[in-house]
Amino acid sequence: MAEVNKTTGTQDRLMARARAIIPGGVSSPVRAFGSVGGTPVFVARAEGPRVFDVDGVDYVDLVCSWGPALLGHAHPQVVGAVQAAAARGLSFGAPTSAEVDLATLIRDRVPAAERVRFVSTGTEATMTAIRLARGATGRDLIIKFAGLYHGHSDALLAAAGSGLATAGLPGSAGVTAATAAETIVLPYNDVTALEGAFALQGERIAAVITEAVPANMGVVPPAAGFNEAIRRVTAQYGALMIFDEVMTGFRVGPAGWWGVEAGVENPTYTPDIFTFGKVVGGGMPLAALGGRADVMELLAPVGPVYQAGTLSGNPLATAAGMATLNLADDAVYAHVDRRSAELQSAVDEALTAAGVPHVVQNAGNLFSVFFRDEPVLDYDDARDQDTAAFARFFHSMLDQRVALPPSAFEAWFLSAAHDDGAMSRIIGALPAAARAAARALTT
Repeated sequence: MAEVNKTTGTQDRLMARARAIIPGGVSSPVRAFGSVGGTPVFVARAEGPRVFDVDGVDYVDLVCSWGPALLGHAHPQVVGAVQAAAARGLSFGAPTSAEVDLATLIRDRVPAAERVRFVSTGTEATMTAIRLARGATGRDLIIKFAGLYHGHSDALLAAAGSGLATAGLPGSAGVTAATAAETIVLPYNDVTALEGAFALQGERIAAVITEAVPANMGVVPPAAGFNEAIRRVTAQYGALMIFDEVMTGFRVGPAGWWGVEAGVENPTYTPDIFTFGKVVGGGMPLAALGGRADVMELLAPVGPVYQAGTLSGNPLATAAGMATLNLADDAVYAHVDRRSAELQSAVDEALTAAGVPHVVQNAGNLFSVFFRDEPVLDYDDARDQDTAAFARFFHSMLDQRVALPPSAFEAWFLSAAHDDGAMSRIIGALPAAARAAARALTT
């Protein structure tokens, strides 16, 4: 087995080459290790619960491609489905039966998604949902919540959590003042603020967009009744409710967080539009939006709201999505839930033993660790934590060949492939990582 070298020449040389040709050396900011320091791990391949770097070192993976690898990496049946699809052609720019099959499977799991439109990324899905809401209502304003991330489209980057929080940025350059003025940012879990915004400008608000469970400022579960309150207020004023399940959809349960919280049969609330990503494409570039038939059919070519994409519904991506969702049965969810609960308990025990202030918060099998004493209810709370302690914790785990998300503002992910051996390595690494975090408290 290869030994871990904290400053391998291979990784450093690759990063130097990358920075000379790719801004920051990465294609998505959080990968740069900016908030934890050090050189990113360049991954060469992945299998089951592990990723392997360019030096051949294996790491038990708690990133899981930021969620899609629900079954584990390179699941043979998913890979086989993609290979078979590739043999028939990589892209047609034409309708395929696979799109119909996958859309049907999504509707079977989430009946409120009466119509489904495929796109390539979560950002495209939420961007299209916003345009659709404006087209449906004839209104301009959008409400989002501070710390919630809905992709990098201009209207949704204000106080957006995720990579912006990791980098310590309040927003993004290049977003015009006029665009920003069309987005109202409210504190999360604050029904009074939501009601107040509608009381002032309800006739101008097209939609409220919310993550089903915020997971891009760390996992911050909605307060009891909060999502129902969004539905109540939006319905009262004729606005739409957009439910962003890009992260939670088909990961925390067969029907995502909506199924867990509202129930599929006789749901306690039903959003107008859902957005899906990650698991729905099985790791391939695929996302979707779905919702009420009358709203969704405002999309071209039926209606006046335009959206298009050459690679939307790509046959390789739909093959991966179909294979993943067909394999994600009750046994898969039970396994991931059990492993997640086991790890949450072990993290809490290790940090408590080391005297490190922390809270572990979860939404089903999705969880994160905040290095602070008090529960996190909103974005201000999430930012009020000891990120230096997290960085020490992160690097200790990495040195012990366990790969965590390289940010204190991200969720941790497990998969159906995390077996006893993978869990043993993770749990065995926790005491030393907790002691490393404790040392950060005294420096």
